[in-house]
Amino acid sequence: MSSIPMPAGAPVAAPSAALARLRATLDALLPALAALALTVGLFSLAVALAGYNPLEVWGLIVQGGFGDAFAWQNTLQRAAPLVLTGLAVALPAQAGRVIIGNEGALVLGGLAAAALGNLLATSSPLVVWPLMALAGMAAGGLWIGIVGWLRERREVNETIASLLMSFIAIALFNQCVETVLRDPASLNKPSTKPLPDALMLPPLPGLDVHWGLVLGVLAALAAWGVMRFTPLGLALRVAGGNARTALGVGLPVGALTIGACAAGGACAGLAGAVEVAAVHGAANASLIAGYGYSGILIAFAARFSPAGVIPVAILVGGIAASGSLLQRRLGLPDASVTVLLGFAFVALIGCETLRGRSLFGGSGGRRG
Repeated sequence: MSSIPMPAGAPVAAPSAALARLRATLDALLPALAALALTVGLFSLAVALAGYNPLEVWGLIVQGGFGDAFAWQNTLQRAAPLVLTGLAVALPAQAGRVIIGNEGALVLGGLAAAALGNLLATSSPLVVWPLMALAGMAAGGLWIGIVGWLRERREVNETIASLLMSFIAIALFNQCVETVLRDPASLNKPSTKPLPDALMLPPLPGLDVHWGLVLGVLAALAAWGVMRFTPLGLALRVAGGNARTALGVGLPVGALTIGACAAGGACAGLAGAVEVAAVHGAANASLIAGYGYSGILIAFAARFSPAGVIPVAILVGGIAASGSLLQRRLGLPDASVTVLLGFAFVALIGCETLRGRSLFGGSGGRRG
């Protein structure tokens, strides 16, 4: 029996619900997939032009970051502050603010924690550790809270203001470390007095990873829960999506924005406090390691999701951890992984133009 031709203009059957969900998921992943492909291509080209085998380099990156238990511990150690600095960008973004100067909040948080730890050197660690964490959070939260206040009260662009405030914070940090808080015994590398051994934060049981990772994961999950399930999270999303609408329904947009900025700064300050208490034992130039700037890439890659910051921070930590292996095996500079992360950030920003477009045609035009 011959098939009956469909008359011209007849309606086409709508795709099934499962197929529609699959298409929507693929469309949502389009910018990330394009950014991944572009990053791999650019870095592979750069490595090949430098005279190295890209496949060998990628293999060593995977091995150095995730190849064995030692690599995983190194990765998680590096990821611990990155979770918090990723949150430092992601939380203000919930209120529509792009903060990129959290490096300053981190170093001031570490400075405040080191100063308080030395002041309470003879007290119980169970008392001093929470106080050091609170001091770091207060310093970082106040610093970035000022940026939010400048944006809401004086209409100063928060992106530029946060970056300038970061430079000021680092200069203030260096001034304090080299003068009033300097340990006289630190001759070649200015530093605060080292914390007593009893106040050094121990690693997690059975691991060479400090408790900052646990604090970061808990903070990220708590922030995700607040954003997803509470009226405060809904208010922040409304304020960040359309401030005029938020004002129209009576939401305190200014307070929400300043609070989100301060919360982000507090996360960065906590990262600095944990680095002092668990890694360095004092506040010195080692704190200025670029963690605050890496948090920008992490938050963008996670689409500013507090929970999404966790896996992205682990991935970035693994890439950073592989730098020493690349240097030992191939003679590549340790900064090669920084180049890779730079390519990733540029690719993410560039591929955001694909956001809202459809892989399958139709009416999937760019959303506003």
